[in-house]
Amino acid sequence: MRINWNYIKLLVLLLILGGLFAFSNHRNELKMVKAANIEFVGDQNLYITESTVNKLLIQKYGGLTNVPKEKLALNTIEKVIGANEMVKEAQVYLSINGELTSKIVQRKPIGRIEGNPKFYLDDEGKRMPLSKSHSARVPIITGKITGKGLEDVYRILKYINKDDFLYKNVIGIHIEGEQKYQLKFRTEQFVVNLGGVDNLEKKFSNLKAFYVKAHRDKTLDDFTVVSLEFNNQVVCTKI
Repeated sequence: MRINWNYIKLLVLLLILGGLFAFSNHRNELKMVKAANIEFVGDQNLYITESTVNKLLIQKYGGLTNVPKEKLALNTIEKVIGANEMVKEAQVYLSINGELTSKIVQRKPIGRIEGNPKFYLDDEGKRMPLSKSHSARVPIITGKITGKGLEDVYRILKYINKDDFLYKNVIGIHIEGEQKYQLKFRTEQFVVNLGGVDNLEKKFSNLKAFYVKAHRDKTLDDFTVVSLEFNNQVVCTKI
């Protein structure tokens, strides 16, 4: 009977590789988490702090350092962090050297509702609690706070945020009633009667054209009300 040494060599090689893999895997399982790092992605205005995130993890796990790596469920840790109302998204990963890193994207407020209760409106149109760590410099929303009113305000805020002139100048929106919204400017004393949220592009285009002309003529201080409620017109009330 002739022995096929090639098959024997292959079998031995496979056994050696399997043994090395098992040994390496066993050593890896015995490794502990050396450090837990928290990184905030994007906006560095911290509505949730590193300390708060650490407290969340301590309450759930009692701390994550010196914990065997194989006992960590990264998806669960992501869910624990993501459950905080200030967090939009969390990504957790473990490096080869045993460092656990949590990358956190915060929710972004675009308006502050001065109602009862008070809260932020975020860039997805959802309610966001006020933060004890940081106060966002966003337009203040006052008046008759209703579900439909907030939907309309969200549309207005989205438009304001993508327009450099409006973003720099509009500091408040007042809800007088359904389809009746007023804008308050940073330096000017007049209020802008926007009306409803129909034809926002045309209304704001007319407003900017008026503002440029009035600024050139040095008459901005002459008006108490600037109305955009009428089609293709800017109707002003003087002092």
